[in-house]
Amino acid sequence: MFAYDSTLRDGAQAQGISFSVEDKLKIVQRLDQLGISYIEAGNPGSNPKDMEFFQRIGELKLKHARIIAFGSTRKVKAAVESDNNLRSLLAANTPAVAIFGKSWDYQVTDILRTTLEENLAMIADTIAFLKGHGKEVVFDAEHFFDGYKANADYAMQSLQAAASAGADALCLCDTNGGTFSSEIHAITAAVVARFPKVQIGIHCHNDSEMAVANSVAAVQAGARQVQGTINGIGERCGNANLCAIIPNVQLKLGLPCIPPESMATLTSTARYVSEIANATFNEKAAYVGNDAFAHKGGMHIDAVTKNPISYEHINPELVGNARHILVSEVAGRSALLARMHRVDPTLGKDSDETKLVLEKLKELEHEGYQFETAESSFQLLVRKLLGKHQPFFDLHEYKVNIHEPALNRMNSSVTIKISVDGQQEITAAEGDGPVNALDKAVRRALERFYPAIKDIKLTDYKVRVLDSDQASAAKVRVLIESRDQFEGWTTIGVSTDIIDASWRALIDSIEYKLVRDQERQALTA
Repeated sequence: MFAYDSTLRDGAQAQGISFSVEDKLKIVQRLDQLGISYIEAGNPGSNPKDMEFFQRIGELKLKHARIIAFGSTRKVKAAVESDNNLRSLLAANTPAVAIFGKSWDYQVTDILRTTLEENLAMIADTIAFLKGHGKEVVFDAEHFFDGYKANADYAMQSLQAAASAGADALCLCDTNGGTFSSEIHAITAAVVARFPKVQIGIHCHNDSEMAVANSVAAVQAGARQVQGTINGIGERCGNANLCAIIPNVQLKLGLPCIPPESMATLTSTARYVSEIANATFNEKAAYVGNDAFAHKGGMHIDAVTKNPISYEHINPELVGNARHILVSEVAGRSALLARMHRVDPTLGKDSDETKLVLEKLKELEHEGYQFETAESSFQLLVRKLLGKHQPFFDLHEYKVNIHEPALNRMNSSVTIKISVDGQQEITAAEGDGPVNALDKAVRRALERFYPAIKDIKLTDYKVRVLDSDQASAAKVRVLIESRDQFEGWTTIGVSTDIIDASWRALIDSIEYKLVRDQERQALTA
């Protein structure tokens, strides 16, 4: 099996996605580390950015991947030698190229507005020209499945033209993304039988939410090159998701696709590409999402604790993911106990303390709290309920002032009064918004007592309205993600006042950091 990645070409056509040259170079290196066989990196003749990329890609020392430049067949009734697109492909100096051409007679006559014979000549001339320059050539048969269903004979003729001209691979494209898996399997099997000596590929779009299933069906029918993108990004509804296809093919069908030792980097690669693309990561994605192996229901958690195969189709560590037991009102005492043991390992399932935490958890979730992603706030809650929490400071008051228009982007100021071990501190700070000013003020007040607070970086801030029917009086839930040089953590606050909710999450973040530092010091003492 050959994994063929088109994130930098097809993926870049997704709404909201734009890769810089540096972005593309970083992604190439990461995909090469994953063990991808082919990386389709763009059309060198389409824009200056891609031209620069192909000029610089030679600087990278790749271990696994072959870089592919993408382009189309020659223009209608034009000579290949004078075609600017083909000249650009040669100038890209890649070992392999991908050429797309029409396989649907309708596309030829009504879109290209040429004859069926001329289209076959365009395919054959282009591939022969590139083969004559020593290139490995992949022929992308655009709209192949729609074309086959409309005119099977002509669709096969388009493949024959490419194969006779020396194409190394014939890739069947479900360009509109509307074909069902049974059709994909039957048609791919027919192509594999017709061209037994040529590598057959599959390229699916996700317009019917079938791209991964269709790609796997094609592999089962004999396709040995599978194209897709990381996280399934792409035009319209996206492309086939390689982060699902690769483990499906390798772990379940037993067909080697990437080096076995690289499979454990799949999850981190998916997140890395999402971060570079500045795109929201799908936490419910199969295999690589944070929720892929997350368990919330009490019965499920109990079963998974006894034997993971009860509710997990693979060991999450195989793809670099991890099992998550979520803290919630429906999780049951066993799940809570596992979390509570981090604070007090002597607690039992039926102890009064466990019952107390469970009842408090139900009460808080009724108020709008959710501790599934705010594990750090839950740990602090347990400490408080068990009498194991010593406050690091006492808040006397804070005052928030908002003034518009803003001056140098600073439209808010906060004055805060706290005390630590009887020592009072009054501090003020300005910020770009009240939460930013509050964060600055509390840090400034506490840093002389706890210098480690300087290490905290706020990495994300999310607000959700909980009961929108209450309009401006609605409760809001604030989640704050923070990290230091050791770890990341998430804390939560709920209130009808967004500043108060932010304060609660912010203080939990600071206190969690100080608690963890105490624990680390105790371990090294």
